[in-house]
Amino acid sequence: MIADVVGFSRLMEADEAGALGALNTRWKEVLDPMAREQGGRIVKFMGDGVLVEFASVINAVAGALAFQRGMAELNEGLPEDRQMHFRVGVNFGDVIGEGADIYGDGVNIAARLEPLAAPGGICVSGKVREEVEGKLDCVFADQGEQTLKNISRPIRVWRVATAGEEAAAAPLLSLPDRPSIAVVPFQNMSADPEQDYFADGMVEDIITELSRFKGLFVISRNSSFAYKAAQIDIKRVGRELGVRYVLEGSVRKAGARLRITGQLIDAATGVHLWADRFDGALEDVFELQDQVTARVVGAIAPRVEAAEIERAARKPTGSLDALDHYLRGLAGFNRFCPEGNRAALEAFTSAIALDPGYAAALGMAARTYVQRMGFAWTDELPVDRERAVRLARAAAAHGPDDGVALAAAGFTLIFFDEVADGDAYLEQAVDLCPNLAWGWHISGFAKALMGEIDHVVERARRALRLSPQDPQAFAMQSVVALGQLLTGREEEALATALSAQRLRPHFLTAACIAAVSAARLGREAEAARALATVREISPALRVSTLSEIWAFQRETERALWAEGLRKAGLPE
Repeated sequence: MIADVVGFSRLMEADEAGALGALNTRWKEVLDPMAREQGGRIVKFMGDGVLVEFASVINAVAGALAFQRGMAELNEGLPEDRQMHFRVGVNFGDVIGEGADIYGDGVNIAARLEPLAAPGGICVSGKVREEVEGKLDCVFADQGEQTLKNISRPIRVWRVATAGEEAAAAPLLSLPDRPSIAVVPFQNMSADPEQDYFADGMVEDIITELSRFKGLFVISRNSSFAYKAAQIDIKRVGRELGVRYVLEGSVRKAGARLRITGQLIDAATGVHLWADRFDGALEDVFELQDQVTARVVGAIAPRVEAAEIERAARKPTGSLDALDHYLRGLAGFNRFCPEGNRAALEAFTSAIALDPGYAAALGMAARTYVQRMGFAWTDELPVDRERAVRLARAAAAHGPDDGVALAAAGFTLIFFDEVADGDAYLEQAVDLCPNLAWGWHISGFAKALMGEIDHVVERARRALRLSPQDPQAFAMQSVVALGQLLTGREEEALATALSAQRLRPHFLTAACIAAVSAARLGREAEAARALATVREISPALRVSTLSEIWAFQRETERALWAEGLRKAGLPE
């Protein structure tokens, strides 16, 4: 476990002796008792941080929770400028001992996890979550795969909190006014574990097909996949996602044969509504998916019109090889790391080579270029931009009735400042796929850029409801905050932006919204703190370069954004 004080330099500048004294007091009153109780060994202090070794991963997480609770108690009643908050990272792995010190990957990963935690928060690796889940009174929220500095492979990161803290942060979701369902990851029953991508792809396609039905409320892929590799408690899934039904199952791919099993469960009672298996040749994969979809719809929404069912039973490609490459591409894209991005682009490119009219593959290839540019994983910006826009236009042309293709095309064009066309494609996408969470999210951002500011908050909140466990929730919350800011609700915008920053401390848009909101409210100290985060994330950002990132189409929004950041202290 590695813990570090947030903003210790600021505390030292204000009162060096007081800050050092407060830190030593916290070590004695919180750290030392926790280490004794959990069998931990304080390896060393590192300035304002500490490294602690535990014999058990369960003790490490229990110790981290106790550490943060103790620190929060000591903050109670203190003025904000004297409070001391910590970030904590916990990893489970081998270490090398050298005298009293330890080092190695196990320590390095914990050190890289710590900055990802929110102030007062804890981030752990996937290995920690696998060992601890169900054994302590805590819950885990998936933050996706992260590329950590000097770590060669992507690491799955989870945010951890006590069950009570999580419940307080996330109020119980009410059931929608129409049949609601989540499709959790299917088990890969094939002999080859490398076929996980195929099982995951089947689930993603079933979610997409169900999402086309306007009479259903379907939880997005990102939230459903938060339960991958976990012991699934159906009633808990229903509570956490706010749905009435859950579909689980398995996929077995053996040679040219395919078997999909499915069980539809009432999440409130745990009663199985139906269970069935669907066998066929691999070339009949789309027909088998349609059978699963039809059984689900027939069970939970029998009044869905036949025409709507017929529209959903489409065949996106006639090439099984193209489908296989597409599913591999989705798996790579959802890893959110440079290696996954490269693998995704190769796979989508192969799918398009086999079927040049495969609209979803064209759209996702364009979105993959956006991903690599957004995360600065490329040094070929002009070339990548040209390729992305060309792919996006082709996706829209080949997929006028494909919500995923249109949403990907719209996202891409907005990213490259072709906002009006991107907004139009996103409107078509969410009309075709009213349950496409990321489509609503990006559509909300598009409305902000277009100046249709009264539609921003509702769209982003719809995205959050469709995907309440989404690793990208920080970005969705940021769009909510942006809509609040643009409609003059600075107090709400500041609170929402800070909530987004707790999920992802170094997200530029959230930090900027916090800075602008605080500046407009006249809270100079808060604005300065938020701007310090902005400058840390993007040292080169200037008022004169804002339009390169946020392409507001109206002068009203451009001026509000620029004047707010200027007032917060951003250089010209």
